[in-house]
Amino acid sequence: MSLSIGIVGLPNVGKSTLFNALTRQSVDAANYPFCTIDPSVGIVPVPDERLTALSGLSRSAQTIPAVVEFVDIAGLVAGASKGEGLGNQFLSHIREVDAIAEVVRVFEDTEITHVAGRVDPLHDIGVINLELVLADLEVVSKRLGSIEKEARAGDKSAAASKAALERVAQGLEEGKLARALTFSDEERRLLKGLNLLSLKPILYVLNSKGSAAVPEPLLEFFAASGAEYVLVDARVEEEVKDFAGEERAAFRRELGASGSNLDALITKGYELLNLITFFTTGEKESRAWTTRRGSTAPEAGAAIHSDFQDKFIRASVISWQELVESGSCGAAREKGLVRTEGKEYIVKDGDIIEFKI
Repeated sequence: MSLSIGIVGLPNVGKSTLFNALTRQSVDAANYPFCTIDPSVGIVPVPDERLTALSGLSRSAQTIPAVVEFVDIAGLVAGASKGEGLGNQFLSHIREVDAIAEVVRVFEDTEITHVAGRVDPLHDIGVINLELVLADLEVVSKRLGSIEKEARAGDKSAAASKAALERVAQGLEEGKLARALTFSDEERRLLKGLNLLSLKPILYVLNSKGSAAVPEPLLEFFAASGAEYVLVDARVEEEVKDFAGEERAAFRRELGASGSNLDALITKGYELLNLITFFTTGEKESRAWTTRRGSTAPEAGAAIHSDFQDKFIRASVISWQELVESGSCGAAREKGLVRTEGKEYIVKDGDIIEFKI
């Protein structure tokens, strides 16, 4: 399952710096707008102590984590939806990702230019979100224009689509993100093909310096909108990216940072995509697999091989915690903790599954 998160924001807020820290790659992070034009892509492992515990228990030769794809997208500016600063090109890159990590600058630094001439996180969020809304409004308006005739001719599907589109258009015209509106499952299905930018889930990444507190106006915004956020120091995380363990912790302290929220960012991004993890474990390998929350056992099995969905018979299931507490698969079976589940079983986060075909 290949799912991606686009790193989005104004120029010079730390997007590429954050991307470098996340992926341990190196892309341009210069102090001027549009330094990054083509998006860089990095595959990032999802931190998971459960996998480490299972690998140790099974004495696995390999340990393979779940991953999330992060895409570094060039900075947007006001007017991007009308083509300002190559905006149309950059918005098209956002359209290709599954979720958005919106980087917001909350640090002051006279040596790093801010495109607005001042640091104002709520203003910056407003600029980015408005460009997403305006781009979506253009898409929705065009679709409404093309479907009008079909709806008037009595096409029921077209009429339903028209009603959903009119609701979206009204919300967008009021400056609301599409995801702030409430839709039925059927309406979501009808809107899916439009791939609306403002319907994508958003995680706000507050780029600070040191262990700065989140400004009160931002906390009020997050509470009112129900938005998720994480606080990071992208500069420090990039500086320490090539170190590990205690050496990394010591270097981080030397740079004035008490801890890292980078793992929280990755994990929250994974959750933002409505994903869960299930495991397979043995001497050969312990591996984390990704599936959508609410997946049945056969649907989850498709992450491993299509045969596990198409030829599914049953699955042996135990929670990771029950296995670790039992000490071995044999002991867990003796305790009756390994269950047999059928096609209707809904996979839970942390399940260990052996598929039978």
